[in-house]
Amino acid sequence: MIDDLSAYVIAGRVRAQASDEFETAARTPAQGIEDAVEAERIGFHRIFLSERWNLKEAGALLGGAGARTSRIGLATGVLTAAARHPLHAAALGSTMQAAYGPRFVLGLGRGDDAQLRSFGLRAASFEVILDYVDILRRLWRGETVSYDGPAGSYPRLAMGDLHDGPDPQVWFGTFGLPRGAEVAARAFDGVLLIPNMTPEATRASVTRIRGACERIGRDPQSIRIAQCVVTAPELDEVETRQLAHARAVTYLQWPGYGEALVRLNGWDAGVIDRLNNHEQLRRSEMLADGFHRADLLGPAALIPDQWMQDSCAIGSVSECVASLRRFRDAGADEIVTYGSTPGQNAGLARAWAAQGVAV
Repeated sequence: MIDDLSAYVIAGRVRAQASDEFETAARTPAQGIEDAVEAERIGFHRIFLSERWNLKEAGALLGGAGARTSRIGLATGVLTAAARHPLHAAALGSTMQAAYGPRFVLGLGRGDDAQLRSFGLRAASFEVILDYVDILRRLWRGETVSYDGPAGSYPRLAMGDLHDGPDPQVWFGTFGLPRGAEVAARAFDGVLLIPNMTPEATRASVTRIRGACERIGRDPQSIRIAQCVVTAPELDEVETRQLAHARAVTYLQWPGYGEALVRLNGWDAGVIDRLNNHEQLRRSEMLADGFHRADLLGPAALIPDQWMQDSCAIGSVSECVASLRRFRDAGADEIVTYGSTPGQNAGLARAWAAQGVAV
């Protein structure tokens, strides 16, 4: 197993039917489970699965992946604390550990406030996140929890039946900015940094997180930091642009998220304005996230190629290995391939391991 290389499965939207075009054009739930099986065969350390409230419910898919595999880690990347009652989240973690052994990671994030409000929910504040994680850990210890605070009002929470063995690790999906770094240091076992960060941005976030650990007397090396990186090793040019440039359109056009990303990377914020004024996006009532990547190649032409070269791993396998190495050198403990499938990254994984980068 390659101990510092993991993989996302079904990154982005999922479809009910497979696509006859590119392998990444439309992954189905069933293909996502098969991707987990292949990831274990290739030797990836763990898989991550993001959740969408349609055909991509994390518990169902990771449960299927767990039943078909025996060693690979299984992680949510990430759930929002607003989406699950804490007892539900604790039950997910306990059930995964009990059914498939001690290999589950519960990845949590704050969520997007604008989207969650349309569902009648609100994004979790940092205070909510801290209390939410504390409730989970207390439930896993077998405590009865009475709580009334930012994370809700719960007169009496208890698991009743507990899993054997260690509790799941809890990770934080974040940009690694100052407040997020502080919260990660105080409450989490690991951090999942967002895609499309440059190595310089990764280094800055790692420094903030480890510095926050030091300030509270925590061993800075006790928190594991993983960096998501969009990978397209030796893929068709059109598929590569869909995975890199078109996906970046969805991130950059999302209110708040895009602005934070360009600040983090030192990119030109004017690109966001040009995206918002692109004819296709301007005339649509949808944000770019409402389109499939294949439909965004027009706006994607506004994304500078250099941005993608800096923040992704694209080109030949050797070029991709060199790109991923920059993020490890920046302080990330683990790289998570994103966008492309585990199978598309098989050659990259072999080359990464053969270098002696990981064993």
